[in-house]
Amino acid sequence: MPNPHDETLAFYRDNAATYAGRERKPPTERLAAFIDRLPPGAAVLDLGCGGGHDSLILLEHGLDVTACDGSAELAREAEARVGRKVEVVRFQEIDWQARFDGIWAEASLLHVPRAELADVLTRIRQALRPGGFVQASFKAGSSEGHDRFGRYFNYPSAAWLRDCFEKAGWSNVEISEADGGGYDGEPTRWLHVTAIHAG
Repeated sequence: MPNPHDETLAFYRDNAATYAGRERKPPTERLAAFIDRLPPGAAVLDLGCGGGHDSLILLEHGLDVTACDGSAELAREAEARVGRKVEVVRFQEIDWQARFDGIWAEASLLHVPRAELADVLTRIRQALRPGGFVQASFKAGSSEGHDRFGRYFNYPSAAWLRDCFEKAGWSNVEISEADGGGYDGEPTRWLHVTAIHAG
């Protein structure tokens, strides 16, 4: 069976300019809620920043932003947009310790294979300072699979996802659901998660 990382990264490698340059409506309300929870100048990680659209908004609000993506090609596109270095880091390689006040993971952790998600969630929790929080979004479903572009998605249910976060040591896990869309143009049920690293 092909490695889901390889298939997904191949899509972003081959389509980086198109993906990063598309017209994208920012998640304004959720970004505002994320920013409102942070102290001025807080250190934040834009995890899986894609084309850097959200990083730019976070920077415009005076936050100390570290942007990263698992795709070197997307990272270069994001660098061109935000005018600063974007790190190339895969989720399974995260090793920051108590560095950030908040982590913004918009439509990124949904690419982590189900069997690896608990470990990745532990890694990002450890990257937060005590009291820090993550805001993440996933495409809802009942079993992992691929979209028509060959990208892997973990497609969790809300109950499965909550259990995964709690097993990884997160506190105050809150999940809301909303209908929307995505790059594939398909109707999508989204799960929006906030959770705290209680220390």
